[in-house]
Amino acid sequence: MDCMLRTTGFETAGAGTISAGGVSVFSERTNEQQKKDDGVADPPSGMLVGVSRVSAPDAGEHAVSSAEHLGLLHVLVVDDDEAVQKACCEIAAGMGFEVAGAESATAARAILKQRRIDLLLLDLKLPGGGGLPLLEQVKALHPDMAVIVMTAFATVSSAVEAMRIGAGDYLTKPFALEELTAVLERTGQQLHMNVQSRQLRERLRTQQGMGGLVGRSPEMEKLYRILSKVAYSTHPVLILGESGTGKELVARSIHFNGPNAEKPFVPVDCGSLVPTLIESELFGHVKGAFTGADRAKEGLLVSAEGGTVFLDEIGELPLDLQAKLLRALQEKEVRPVGSTQSRPISARVLAATNRDLSTMVEQGRFRKDLYFRLNVVNLRIPPLRDRRDDIAVLATHFLKQMEKETGVVRSFSDSMLRTMAEYDWPGNVRELENAIERACALSSGPVLHLGDLPTQLQNFRMQQEPAVQMAETDGMERSEMAGAPQGGGIVSIAEMEKHAILGTIRQLKGDKLMAAKLLGIGKTTLYRKLKEYGITEGMGD
Repeated sequence: MDCMLRTTGFETAGAGTISAGGVSVFSERTNEQQKKDDGVADPPSGMLVGVSRVSAPDAGEHAVSSAEHLGLLHVLVVDDDEAVQKACCEIAAGMGFEVAGAESATAARAILKQRRIDLLLLDLKLPGGGGLPLLEQVKALHPDMAVIVMTAFATVSSAVEAMRIGAGDYLTKPFALEELTAVLERTGQQLHMNVQSRQLRERLRTQQGMGGLVGRSPEMEKLYRILSKVAYSTHPVLILGESGTGKELVARSIHFNGPNAEKPFVPVDCGSLVPTLIESELFGHVKGAFTGADRAKEGLLVSAEGGTVFLDEIGELPLDLQAKLLRALQEKEVRPVGSTQSRPISARVLAATNRDLSTMVEQGRFRKDLYFRLNVVNLRIPPLRDRRDDIAVLATHFLKQMEKETGVVRSFSDSMLRTMAEYDWPGNVRELENAIERACALSSGPVLHLGDLPTQLQNFRMQQEPAVQMAETDGMERSEMAGAPQGGGIVSIAEMEKHAILGTIRQLKGDKLMAAKLLGIGKTTLYRKLKEYGITEGMGD
């Protein structure tokens, strides 16, 4: 009996409630039944067996350490075996949980209606409907609630069914004290990780997350969901995406929203360093290792010290260095150039590339084993053309950044917003940011017009909407445009632009400011174009 977990020390606190060392245990038993049970000192049922000699869980050191990282979580223990129920409640309370108990499915439903429950410890064989129907109802109404199923009547079918409905873990009676403690602590940690992930995802979604990520499209929402999970892990992450999509911003977001945000974030551009220097940068070298090595240097993988090393453009890494990097990741240690001693590393590795690594593996240009080592978690950033809903959001974000730097309040014209939303942005977010900076630099007023954008966007507008440009001349300028070809020949974009500008000015009898507004360009741009055409006088005649 020394190895049995004793469940004495519980005092009756009134009808239907039992005081269990600060644990509220809700009971459906009558006073007569309770008195009868109190008069017969039945031993524990033997369903809960301790490995060590214990009489009750100690609410001291273990409770404090658990509460520090688990926080206050609410646990409901549902079991018709009073001894097991009380013991589970006391163990959970000793670990820092706030605990309630119920002896039937009916009592459990009443508690679930009255208070918040984060974790349900549920016996499958219960009076009042059984455990599986209760589990099904709980997962339907509270999908985020964690459920641990326990039963003395374990079968493969019941376990599979419970897991299918949504149980997160399974305990078979009799179970050891240490087993219950481990399951509760593991589930509590998972609950807190889920909460942190949801909070991080919300910060990212509302543009409050670190790393500069902006966007609310479905594609970005999906990316935020993955980011919120990988930020709290230590697995390598391979970030894929076209040039300019923001791969380094994603890497920074993973690091600065994770548990090691205070540790260093070390970016390494594998494509900008010559092969002879990459090895020294990553692994370090000792004094005299090669010509010019007048002093020892610590490698970036070592200097990160528990932080994050971001290997940008990993596809540019030479094959011989790929093998050394693979060994470093597998062995968790590096050997500096010229040294005979290895040094341990503890940094998390994030890698990014705009290349197709799977194709490079097939062509023998990238090591397959390193690809699988880096590709534990795969993040693919969508190009800007696949999330057009974010273009206006990003443009506004960059415009506000320029406003903070210059102190000048600006806004977009409708034609500029429409053109930006329809343009494919081959340079992705980086190209959009540069376009906004250029427009702010060239604008002559508080409203940014199409003419303030780079030439490629203006040409795109002329190609996509020639009919709109013609409509702005009210249909009359097709015959009035000087030099306009009448035989349906090919017209250059520059010539079409000239015809549209001159025709609009004629239609408006020389009102250049109105013409610029109708054409969606700035007045400075209009005067510059007229100067290029050799026209310095009004065209109202």
